[in-house]
Amino acid sequence: MSNPNDSNAAQDALPAIDSIEMAPLCAIFRRHLKEQNLKYTPERADILNAIIEQDGIFEADTLMHGMRAQGDRVSKATVYRTLKLLQDAGIINQTLFDGKQAHYQLVYGRSELDSMVCVNTGAMMQIESTELADLRDAICREHGWEPVGHRFQVYGISPGSTPRSD
Repeated sequence: MSNPNDSNAAQDALPAIDSIEMAPLCAIFRRHLKEQNLKYTPERADILNAIIEQDGIFEADTLMHGMRAQGDRVSKATVYRTLKLLQDAGIINQTLFDGKQAHYQLVYGRSELDSMVCVNTGAMMQIESTELADLRDAICREHGWEPVGHRFQVYGISPGSTPRSD
C-alpha cells in the first residue's frame, strides 16, 4: 500500500476529480477527526488508503478481507467505525442496493456519481446524463442555490437477470 499521508498518492488514485483544488483526503479526514476529539490512527489511515484504492462500490467486509490479505491488521469493529467517520466527513457515501448489505463508495471531490443498479444481481453501471445536470441546475436556480454536484441512482432489473439467492 502507498503511504496514506502522501497527498499526491491520494489525489492520483481518484479519477474524475471535479474540484479545482482538492485538499488531500487524509487532511480532510484528520480535520474531521480532530473536530470529534479523535486521533488519526495508523489503522484509520490504512482503511482510508484501502478505500482510495477501491474501484467503485465496495462492501465493508470485502474491504476488511482485502486489507487482511495484504497483511493489514484491522478489526471488523474498526472498519465499521471508520466507515461511519468517513461518511460523516463527506469522504464516502453509503449506498444500499437492498436491505441485506450496505455498500459504500468514495465520493469526495466528485460531483456526479450517477448509476443504475440491478436489484436482482447487484450489478451496477455508471451513467452519464446532461439532462440530469441540467435538471439539477434548474432546481437549484429555482431555489436560489448554487449547484455543486448531485448523485442519482436508478434501481431496476437488467435483462436476463435472476434474483440472488443470498
